[in-house]
Amino acid sequence: MVSARIVLLAAEGTTNVYIATRIGVCVDVASRWRKRFCQQGLAGLKDRPLSGRPRVFGSEVVAGIKALACEPPEDRDVPLSRWSSLELAAQAVTEGLVEAISSSTVRR
Repeated sequence: MVSARIVLLAAEGTTNVYIATRIGVCVDVASRWRKRFCQQGLAGLKDRPLSGRPRVFGSEVVAGIKALACEPPEDRDVPLSRWSSLELAAQAVTEGLVEAISSSTVRR
């Protein structure tokens, strides 16, 4: 856990620059974790919830569609020379990877 390592090095009296170099993070990251620990104690070391909408499709679906995109359509008996995002979305539904997915989601 990077935050704990930062705090432990800070307790030894080291600078943020040294901490950042030693751990391999930006100086701002070292400073931010150190400040959170000083203000909130151990509770400050917990990751905060991410903002924004939660993911709709899990990593298995994402990996499956990426694998599908890496194969030529002819391997799936699809009469195309290459995949479009619309055709990938349709194939993912056909193969049961997902119930429904838009071509714009596949493209992203």
